[in-house]
Amino acid sequence: MEKRKVILVTDGDDVARSAVELATSNIGGRCISASAGNPTVLSGVEIIQLIKEAPFDPVVVMVDDKGTKGKGSGELAMEAIMKDESIDVLGVVAVSSNGRDCKEIPLTCSITKDGKIIESGVDKDGNDIRSKKVCGDTLSILKDMKDIVIVGIGDPGKMDSNDEITKGSPITTMALKEILKRRGMLH
Repeated sequence: MEKRKVILVTDGDDVARSAVELATSNIGGRCISASAGNPTVLSGVEIIQLIKEAPFDPVVVMVDDKGTKGKGSGELAMEAIMKDESIDVLGVVAVSSNGRDCKEIPLTCSITKDGKIIESGVDKDGNDIRSKKVCGDTLSILKDMKDIVIVGIGDPGKMDSNDEITKGSPITTMALKEILKRRGMLH
């Protein structure tokens, strides 16, 4: 059986949910809207079941810790999804926070609020922070992941109004497309 193709987004509040739903539609994917929440309310097992029931790929899933120290519900769900043998996690859209407790997460690239693809990280507003690390409350398990595409962005649906759904959520859409491109699924 072919593995399900999944992209994880590390945010799930109402604004992020709307932006991720629109961006997923823009790339022809399937969004698991029930995975939204601040913090994530579904368990990893419940989200995995919804992924398996999705009619087509790529499936986009939101995971959010709401600032919980240590492994919160979003991170636990992400860990379960990443370990599931029936799922191929194509990449992670790593949403930046302005947290002070920052661990270095190896980014593949980031997308600024102006739609520029850069090698460094961005802050919550989508500005270049000129550092290869990104701060976010649902990201610490990614530091041990090898060979995964990690695209940093600011707050989905926001970024100084540059990613609003009225504008088509272009930055969140770019992040999803960049993961697909780097995995050879979009030309």
